[in-house]
Amino acid sequence: MAHSANLITTDDLARQLGAPALRVFDCTTYLKPGPDGRYIAESGRANYDKGHIPGAAYLDLQADLSDKNSKLRFTLPSLEDLTKAFAAKGVGHGTFVVLYSHASPVWASRIWWMLRAVGFDEVAILDGGLDKWKAEGRPLSTEPVTHPPATLSLRGRPEIFVDKDAIKGAIGDASTLTLNALSHDQHNGAGGVVYGRPGRIAGSSCVPAASLFGPDKALKPIAELRAAFEGVGAAPDKRVLVYCGGGIAATLDAFVLTALLGHRNVSVYDNSMQEWANDPALPMEVG
Repeated sequence: MAHSANLITTDDLARQLGAPALRVFDCTTYLKPGPDGRYIAESGRANYDKGHIPGAAYLDLQADLSDKNSKLRFTLPSLEDLTKAFAAKGVGHGTFVVLYSHASPVWASRIWWMLRAVGFDEVAILDGGLDKWKAEGRPLSTEPVTHPPATLSLRGRPEIFVDKDAIKGAIGDASTLTLNALSHDQHNGAGGVVYGRPGRIAGSSCVPAASLFGPDKALKPIAELRAAFEGVGAAPDKRVLVYCGGGIAATLDAFVLTALLGHRNVSVYDNSMQEWANDPALPMEVG
């Protein structure tokens, strides 16, 4: 398995449960295909209520940590608003945060990337998430948890999220790699959920987020992860801009590149294909 200060094993978390400074959060959202072929986003709170890691609170990405004024889904709020929202949920100076999700690690990595954007680094993702925890027969709780509000004042990293202009400017730039975290079928315009026009951002390569973890939802060994990114030319000296459908799956590619492979110049295109594919002025490719 992969090792990093930003990745915690189920064994390590089990040993730390109950520690005064520990703040555990279930970050799950579910995306379900709708009748029009697009996704419907569903809160993971009902599943949290049925059973979560003891001591874990629930973070609702859509309701509490997204820009309510955006027409697009999951758009990043201002870093000031985001910092306040995290502090209200109990993330603060002197706390150690562990994030997990169910069915896919991308929800935990989205929150990890957002915490990184506000400048908070004392945070790890639970490798394998709730799936691995349950498969190992570890305890669950149905008792709802709310962490006390905390104080949080940090220097943010606004540059780790980019907009469509940065992506447009990177087309044809040999020093920048634009990377799609959706499936190869979606990348090629051959199938899967579409967000508007099928296909990919012109000139982009593809490392699907879903290819980075195994059936147990734990990340693949570091050598396999490194090979996947080296295979598309993601060299450590290159700027890497990652996108997906709505800025969620892209954060798992970004997490692996940053936290596990040591890349220092990685950004996520926040609104991704839900914005790009619906603007006919922005160049796309298929095949």
